[in-house]
Amino acid sequence: MSVPEVVREARAVLEVDDVSVSFSGRTILDHVSFEVRPGEFTGLIGSNGVGKTTLLRVILGLQKSSTGAVRILGAPRSRSSRSIGYVPQKVLLDPDVPVRARDLVALGLDAHRIGLPRRSAAQRELVERTLDEVDATSFADARVGSLSGGEQQRVLIAHALISRPQLLLLDEPLANLDPKSVQEIVALLHRVVIDHGVAVLLSAHEMNSLLPVMDRVVYVTGGRAASGTTDEVIRSDVLSALYGHHVDVLQLHGRVLVVAEPGAATDDLPAHPTLQLD
Repeated sequence: MSVPEVVREARAVLEVDDVSVSFSGRTILDHVSFEVRPGEFTGLIGSNGVGKTTLLRVILGLQKSSTGAVRILGAPRSRSSRSIGYVPQKVLLDPDVPVRARDLVALGLDAHRIGLPRRSAAQRELVERTLDEVDATSFADARVGSLSGGEQQRVLIAHALISRPQLLLLDEPLANLDPKSVQEIVALLHRVVIDHGVAVLLSAHEMNSLLPVMDRVVYVTGGRAASGTTDEVIRSDVLSALYGHHVDVLQLHGRVLVVAEPGAATDDLPAHPTLQLD
């Protein structure tokens, strides 16, 4: 989908500028730069081990970079910034822990507080409204650990949204979901972007399910990244330069195939290299 002109002209919510990260002499991120603007849905695409989670940790201030900088709304990012909501990749939710969905969502109000505060009427109303926004009202009183994967994702998204951030980061939220739940979560996030103007940066192995709603893509392999619209990035010349070997981008019957040259390593290709373009 095309990026609205008002978004193009708005100040970036997130600026990642020349970020590099190395562990034990191994380069994880190699001079990565891109921007995310208000109301943009951006896919952070790449296979396992290419640096997507590390990049999100740098944005959150949980990982130092050896070069570059991250700015949120034009200012150096802070670990305590309430401008960012975050849905982590792995959350272990024990079915026996008596935490209701509404309780977990409410905890999103207390990121910078200690103890269990009494909820004001306005806060309780905000919890209910946020549950409704993610279509989680029907299971709000169920134990979080007993919910399905798709239901848990809705609750975690509500937890991240209740502080009304301007940037929402999601690390592999579609992993291990059935196709129906994937479609529902993508549609939900698209609605959040439209209704609240929240900028979304979502990491995923492949972009097939994101193409109908995605404004931009940040395509990562080997720690390097190319960013832009899908038409700007998913091209043979761009991906060949990114991978360091020839990659064909083939369009066939409305589908796009990303294919490595014979004999080239394919471990860094996305898990599902067949992409659907509408």
